[in-house]
Amino acid sequence: MTGKTGKNVRRAVVLGGSIAGLLAARALSEAYDEVVVVDRDELTDLPENRRGVPQGRHVHGILARGQQIIEEYFPGITEELEAAGAVTGDVAGNVRWIMDGIPMSQGDSGLLAVSVARPTLEAHIRHRVRALANVEILDRREVVGLRFAPVAHHVTGVRTVDRRDPGGTSVVDAELVVDTMGRGSQVPRWLKDHGWPGVPEDRTQVGLTYTTRHYRAGPEPSPGDISVDIVATPDNPRGAICARIDGERQIVTAYGILGDVPPTDPEGFLDFLKSLSSPEIYEALVVGREPLDAPVSYRFPASLRRRYERLDRFPTGLLVMGDAVCSFNPTYGQGMTVAALGSVVLRAHATGDGPPDPVAYFRDLARDAVDEAWRQALSNDLGFPGVEGDRTPEILADQEYIGLVLEAAQRDGEVAAAYARVIGLVDPPEALRSPRVREALKAD
Repeated sequence: MTGKTGKNVRRAVVLGGSIAGLLAARALSEAYDEVVVVDRDELTDLPENRRGVPQGRHVHGILARGQQIIEEYFPGITEELEAAGAVTGDVAGNVRWIMDGIPMSQGDSGLLAVSVARPTLEAHIRHRVRALANVEILDRREVVGLRFAPVAHHVTGVRTVDRRDPGGTSVVDAELVVDTMGRGSQVPRWLKDHGWPGVPEDRTQVGLTYTTRHYRAGPEPSPGDISVDIVATPDNPRGAICARIDGERQIVTAYGILGDVPPTDPEGFLDFLKSLSSPEIYEALVVGREPLDAPVSYRFPASLRRRYERLDRFPTGLLVMGDAVCSFNPTYGQGMTVAALGSVVLRAHATGDGPPDPVAYFRDLARDAVDEAWRQALSNDLGFPGVEGDRTPEILADQEYIGLVLEAAQRDGEVAAAYARVIGLVDPPEALRSPRVREALKAD
């Protein structure tokens, strides 16, 4: 196709300009002459909440493996975030995890935790992506359909509407289109409209609601801690996270599952925090602090996995990644990290010989980016009796073993660190069956 200079170029188009889309653009920039990111929102370099990311007001976690990939893509970005007020420390040594009222022991995992507001993180990544010479961001453009070759086996671009002048559609041609439009993506419907089979889906109904409020930060009872995470468990199915972000603010997100909704009125919000298995967030981090806004809620009915890897045929010129493939229970903080892992898979397939093979790509995406995170999330979700799903012998055995690991982690910092490395998607799950961890379990 012809580029801006009149020369033939290889162009990729990324649908969606959130973190998954930005990481996809960074990955594709190594293989394509032009990369165009299309998003319906206005995208500035300011850390602003925006309509297309309604969950952006709430606490976000970037797991350790995701942080490593982002730093690899954008060297020095962690220091930039710290200069903007982000707080960093060890994932296990500076994060207080409390389960059923009992804190886990804090140890040295060797992994970096970065506590930062979602809009701040996204703005810094977007600024870095804009600086790439072969990447262009087209904001306030709504994608309204795919463009197919006459034989309909190959996607050749997308149709868009300029939201500033919605009088007609325009076409952005591309050799490759990557869908990162999130769980609400219309790509599965557009494919069916062109005669392609429906994408199989797995859903886990969790009935989750977050409610979040920001406070002015003050003296911390544990100055070295980045955050306090009171984790929901089957015996205590309410949770909350309080984290220092952006210098002078702390964010408090309370959550309930299966229809248990943390209130948005100030008094009800405090009462919910008071009802948790540990009083630490309520007593030490909230009471007496100056609130900076009113509580706001976000509902997440179900985890969703679109099983693209089960399709035996798929149009060439189209790939999917991020939440458009798998949208996890957000209390586990997996989404951005799985998107980062997905971008690594995308880069490998984009830089290979010839156009990416979608069937091979989705197979590798499942294996290298999604499967382990989904397994962990599903096992944990099905630990709550009210969550419906197939509790296979493998899941029940995993739940029992992880329960023993968490009991050992209450008194053994090395076990806590090993657990942090596994749920951070750095180490494989087999690391929790090492001789050192098994020895700690026997001490119970």
